[in-house]
Amino acid sequence: LNRAPPRWSTSMGIPSSASSGTPGADRYRRVEGFLTMAMRSGFLDRRPVLVGLVFLGGCLGTLIRSVIAHAWPSRADGVPWGTLAINLVGAFVLATLLELLVHAGPGQGVSRAVRLCIGTGLLGGFTTYSALTVEAGQRVMSGQWLWGIAYLLTSVAAGALLAWVVIAAVRCVMGKRSS
Repeated sequence: LNRAPPRWSTSMGIPSSASSGTPGADRYRRVEGFLTMAMRSGFLDRRPVLVGLVFLGGCLGTLIRSVIAHAWPSRADGVPWGTLAINLVGAFVLATLLELLVHAGPGQGVSRAVRLCIGTGLLGGFTTYSALTVEAGQRVMSGQWLWGIAYLLTSVAAGALLAWVVIAAVRCVMGKRSS
């Protein structure tokens, strides 16, 4: 008597239990169906939804950064490796995401939602250039001004170089796929 209703796949209304596929494939089809419905209805184009996606992504990114910062604290007299790693990983992921989205087509619908949620929200909350400037400033104020300025410039330059390399690599891979 307490039977759950059948789960429906997105293809031709066939219950997923009747379709041949793995549970992961069924889950993928359900997500794909939701996204298709969201795009057709214009749900993803509503400003409150977009702001909410940025907010949720930002909360998650800040939480991840906080866990890493607590697990890998920086010493006042050494290199703040945690902050450096967070910012470089953020530059890598953001460059990859944005370049893939450029190749995916117009920045509307799901593409726009992904860019705002992951690019602006998650990675904006994850990367921490405010901590970078505070840590560099602490070194300058403690008399290690050369070390502080070198850390600041190296971090920004390494992030920019990493992003440039990733963009070139994604363009190369995407160019080979289209030919």
